[in-house]
Amino acid sequence: MTLSGRNIFFKAGIAIAAICTFLGLIASFELIPAYASIDTEDFFRPQSFFNAFTGNYLEISFYAVHAAVLAAVIYSLVSVLMIYYFFEKTQSPEILYIAFFSISLSFEAARLVLPLHFIHNIPPVYQLMASRLLLFGRYFGIFSLFTASVCAAGFDVQKTRTVVLSIFFVVVIIVAGIHIDTQRWDTSLNMMTGFSPLFRFVEWAALIITAASFFAGAGIRGSKEYIYAGIGALLAMTGRNILLYTDNWAGPVFGALFLAIGTWLICSRLHKIYLWL
Repeated sequence: MTLSGRNIFFKAGIAIAAICTFLGLIASFELIPAYASIDTEDFFRPQSFFNAFTGNYLEISFYAVHAAVLAAVIYSLVSVLMIYYFFEKTQSPEILYIAFFSISLSFEAARLVLPLHFIHNIPPVYQLMASRLLLFGRYFGIFSLFTASVCAAGFDVQKTRTVVLSIFFVVVIIVAGIHIDTQRWDTSLNMMTGFSPLFRFVEWAALIITAASFFAGAGIRGSKEYIYAGIGALLAMTGRNILLYTDNWAGPVFGALFLAIGTWLICSRLHKIYLWL
């Protein structure tokens, strides 16, 4: 893919992230005053290691979850803008998929449809659509980051559009087959889904394989910069998972920190590798 063609994806991602950020900020004016009236006893707690640990010390807070959603969409916008700025004229096969990973976090704005339901009584069909859109963004981001690591390990991607379309259709098929219960939510504003432990295992397996592929790229290509990129992938995915599945104030703090540091590590090292090529 040419640089101009790739940059079109960057610009489209900036537009998507900007729209989601705007919608998230607009929704905040209605939601922030309303959270105090939502009873947490009607929800389940998210099943994640980080939340299980911090939940013993910190109380459930919908304000914290809202902050995590805003952190995700703002991160998405800022990171894609920075990627476009630094890689506009720099060829890197991995960076397009890193950008897709960043863009995928903008879909976290769909989580706000659930609390908006308490204000506007949104029909279940729209809640279902929002949840499927949310899941699409999450799995598209995971597979995109995995593809970036495979490129780093030496896989020669000649037909980028074919790879992107393949990721798109695979994710659509997966998301279409997931059962979503619109009557059961958890305190991180996620609807309960079928086979959630299995898909959580897939997320962590993809994380490990992605980091391992970056580490392998260091040996295959003879550049230690890929080791730092692999560490960045671990941090970015960990931060992402914290933002997605934590219901207290540790979530937006540590999630945003790990996500930002991880993305910076990946992008700065890739920029250093390809800057002079």
